[in-house]
Amino acid sequence: MKAILITGGAGFIGSHVVRLFVNKYPQTKIINYDKLTYAGNLSNLKDIEGHQNYVFVKGDILDAKKIRSTLEEYKVDGIIHLAAESHVDRSIRDPFAFAKTNVLGTLTLLQEAKDFWGCSLANAAQSSKKYRFYHISTDEVYGSLDFDGSLFKETDRYEPHSPYSASKASSDHFVRAYHDTFGLPVVLTNCSNNYGPYQFPEKLIPLMINNIEHNKPLPVYGKGINVRDWLYVEDHAKAIDLVFHKGTVGQTYNIGGFNEWRNIDIVKLIIRIVDRELGRAEGASDKLITYVADRAGHDLRYAIDSSKLQKELGWRPETTFTQGIEKTIKWYLSNKEWIDNITKGAYKRYYKSMYANRK
Repeated sequence: MKAILITGGAGFIGSHVVRLFVNKYPQTKIINYDKLTYAGNLSNLKDIEGHQNYVFVKGDILDAKKIRSTLEEYKVDGIIHLAAESHVDRSIRDPFAFAKTNVLGTLTLLQEAKDFWGCSLANAAQSSKKYRFYHISTDEVYGSLDFDGSLFKETDRYEPHSPYSASKASSDHFVRAYHDTFGLPVVLTNCSNNYGPYQFPEKLIPLMINNIEHNKPLPVYGKGINVRDWLYVEDHAKAIDLVFHKGTVGQTYNIGGFNEWRNIDIVKLIIRIVDRELGRAEGASDKLITYVADRAGHDLRYAIDSSKLQKELGWRPETTFTQGIEKTIKWYLSNKEWIDNITKGAYKRYYKSMYANRK
């Protein structure tokens, strides 16, 4: 493709995708389209900001005119849509913000892409050879699993339990509707929990690393028995690259890490590694674990069946969890300026409002 627009490219996952595409496809113009909200940070991309095939455009996915002008200026023929509000706690506090960004923002992007590319059912076969709209979603749309070994499959019914997952489920439906109604050439993926460098510190792993380093309480919801499937972010970026270029139009692919952990166990693992890296006695920070009131609608377990992606496109995660968590912890401990800049001001106020009074 000649030009690929990546929305949310200054965010956690988005910045890894932008970096991969800029380095791997030097003849393709990569346009990073980001509003630069609290989670968007251009310092995530300092290493590639001078590349000839990289462009940053500050814009809101709700701004139809800005989207259209960007599509026209760079003659965009591929879109990878990552921009989203993604933190469950924030969605509980402000569901409308999530509906606006995740639902209406996605709808705006779909409409502008359809019109700019001239897509219709009549020319769907031709459009699918020239264009690609890739929507990145989450495993949370499927709801919750029991401790029975079951896995989320692409054909599972949607059962979202939080405003966040409900907004993502709605956006997924709109993407499929634009394929079925207007012939827009789409692919979708639903991915498990990501971790790695540049993740905003409201998320579990960077939150725990930062709090351990500064001897702050480690807030664990409920009894800490909720289970998540974890995937190293660079492996997700490689899966996105593969699906974007080789995935079948109209199809959905689940992306998982084959790596389930209870929240409390992952917290204890992070404690052990961070304490070791800081020269503390093993388990010295166990005393910081603080159990807080459980999150409303907290899903019990997520686990992804990625067999379709494996069989059709040959993808598997390359980074073991042992490798990934070590790399992640060392990165955060070695990039104190990045984390300090992130955790100032508005984030401090948000953190206090979320955890200071939970019992």
